[in-house]
Amino acid sequence: MGASNSTESVSIQQREAESIAASSGALPSLHTTFSTLADPNSHAIPLQSLEKSFSLTYKDPISEGPSIPDAFPDLLDHFGSAMVDLFFMPEIEGVSWVEFVKGYNKCSARMSSSMSLNNLLRVFSATAKKAGLPLNLEFESDDADCKISGFLLPTDVFLFFWLCWTMLWDSHNLRSSKAKAILCLPDINHLVKSVLTSSSEVSSSFNIWDCDLLGLEVQLPVGNFISWILSTLSSLPDCFSQFVHARILSSVTQEQDNSESSQSSELGETSTSNVCVSHLLARGIAWAISLTMRNTISEELSRICFLSNMEAEGADENLLYRSSLHGRGLNRLWSNVEGYQGPLIMLISSHLGGASEGNDTEKKCIIGVLTHQGFENKDTFYGSSGSIYAIQPIFHAYSSTGKEKNFVYSHLHATGYEPHPKPVGIGFGGTAGNERIFIDEDFAQITVRHHAVDKTYQHGSLFPEQGFLPFEAPISEVEVWGLGGGRIKERQDKLKKREELFTEQRRKIDLKTFTNWEDSPEKMMMDMMSNPNAVRREER
Repeated sequence: MGASNSTESVSIQQREAESIAASSGALPSLHTTFSTLADPNSHAIPLQSLEKSFSLTYKDPISEGPSIPDAFPDLLDHFGSAMVDLFFMPEIEGVSWVEFVKGYNKCSARMSSSMSLNNLLRVFSATAKKAGLPLNLEFESDDADCKISGFLLPTDVFLFFWLCWTMLWDSHNLRSSKAKAILCLPDINHLVKSVLTSSSEVSSSFNIWDCDLLGLEVQLPVGNFISWILSTLSSLPDCFSQFVHARILSSVTQEQDNSESSQSSELGETSTSNVCVSHLLARGIAWAISLTMRNTISEELSRICFLSNMEAEGADENLLYRSSLHGRGLNRLWSNVEGYQGPLIMLISSHLGGASEGNDTEKKCIIGVLTHQGFENKDTFYGSSGSIYAIQPIFHAYSSTGKEKNFVYSHLHATGYEPHPKPVGIGFGGTAGNERIFIDEDFAQITVRHHAVDKTYQHGSLFPEQGFLPFEAPISEVEVWGLGGGRIKERQDKLKKREELFTEQRRKIDLKTFTNWEDSPEKMMMDMMSNPNAVRREER
């Protein structure tokens, strides 16, 4: 009877676990993966095989920002074993079918963002512990919604963000190709600085423009860190579940992928690392903006920042306009973005001033604006939604408030007479003549006003120490990227070709009409001027 009760209990657990997995659509993939990895005699997955399926084996990663700490490769080496120990309960023979499904549900089942973030931090803590890295995090229990106490150092924040990036990098490259690309870590200084400045633990003497973040010993309370992520990078907690799901789908061909990656991963290191470095929309910036939302725009940004070396040639296909490439000014911009009826992101780089108080650091500032529709030539504000971003040196996202709809103002010179001409340029937020962000028609200067003038976007500074008075700065570079996908770009290309055809047709002259001088209008006018009294008979 005891055996019967035990079997019945396992059956109930199996049905419950399979029901949860089926609700996410992963049950068929789990069946295939289990049958591939399980030992035919024990009908269980050996622990080492499961750890290998979730391992992050990237050798010699490269960085676009600060140097990679020596601890990061060790972190990757221990990720697979730490994750399996946390979520999969092995038996003597290995991980059974029931425990395999239950472990998957713990990683990827539908749950709140706070619970997903707790899971992510738990994996990070367990991996750091296995790698011998000191981490000051404590978890009250094994529950996904347990309370976490302790603190993080800036180095820990770097490692945490880079581990999240690696999981997403791995997921995207598994879908795009069988071969592994070289792991390229983005510059995330703007994110770490945002975390630091959001904490009251940072002293007032902290120099945001010139500081060694990896060398700082500032203790960031984990509660503040969690609150910052949930309010700023709302989709970051999903990276762990995305990684687990992608690895489950690819585990059937894992052996083939591993054999090919040793050869192909050596190719294209230069092109991989430099895909977006030369642009304002670098990998780290595109990733940060993508993590602030959950929609198709986020997916398009992710596609840009997770480009592998084999896709590097198509890195610029979303770039519609760049001032250093296409020329400065609103007219040059218009010739490149006109007809693009989809979401756009504009990035403006400026210099806030030179050296001050013995500091020779160049104060470069980048501001971004995301619109959900293309630009229109109007002398009034328009738009339905959008966001503005403080990107460099500190990252902040400000979405719409819903109070007003003064999202975009983009006005060219009028074709006719205007008794009261409107400002020519591009503006975001605020009111006409008092915009929160305004770019002049020559793209020479940007004006940024205090958020008090704006009821369209959320309040907040767009650069450090922004005062109440309007601030003007010279523009270094302007970029506009299309985020509507391939179909929107194809429509714009068709409209451009059609307009070019019409322009050519208007320029053509029907020379056949003027081949005979005697019949030409010019000959008739000259005759009338020479002898206006001459009698002219109409030929019938």
